[in-house]
Amino acid sequence: MSKAPAPAMTHPLRVADLPTRKPTRFSLTPSSAELKMIAAQLGLLDLRKLRFEGTLAAKGKSDWQLNAALGATVVQSCSVTLDPVTTRIDEDTVRNYATSLPEYEEASETEMPDDDNLDLLPATIDLAEVMLEALSIALPLYPRSENAALGEAVFTEEGTAPMRDEDTRPFAGLAALRDKLQKDD
Repeated sequence: MSKAPAPAMTHPLRVADLPTRKPTRFSLTPSSAELKMIAAQLGLLDLRKLRFEGTLAAKGKSDWQLNAALGATVVQSCSVTLDPVTTRIDEDTVRNYATSLPEYEEASETEMPDDDNLDLLPATIDLAEVMLEALSIALPLYPRSENAALGEAVFTEEGTAPMRDEDTRPFAGLAALRDKLQKDD
């Protein structure tokens, strides 16, 4: 059984050690070596900048809320041409941690909780893990360079007329018929 790769970076905060009367401020900026490890872990060509800063504050008697701003400059392969594509990411991140999660009836039609940022409160919150999760969610799924264009691929058997994208449009033939009738008039 292979071991999971070591995280590129960690920044754990033990919840029991945090002040409950005022927010705990944090700012994470990975080193260049950590940026390279994170880029490799997320399958990026390059990770030029990464910043994660915000607060972790008590919310009520036993719950906690993390509010942070994520800023990053990432380089990915274009999904069409494989050219490098640089993207700037600026996202707000909110995580709510509760000592207990709401329970739903088994026959309930509720598929997702109302708060999709709600997690069970762990003994230690790893800010770097939250940062990497937020970054991976914010990454463009299909980055495209400005000049990327999908061409038309045509496949057919020999001796058969190929079917093109234009042929699959239901009213394409009617437009041609209309134009022919107007020409005949």
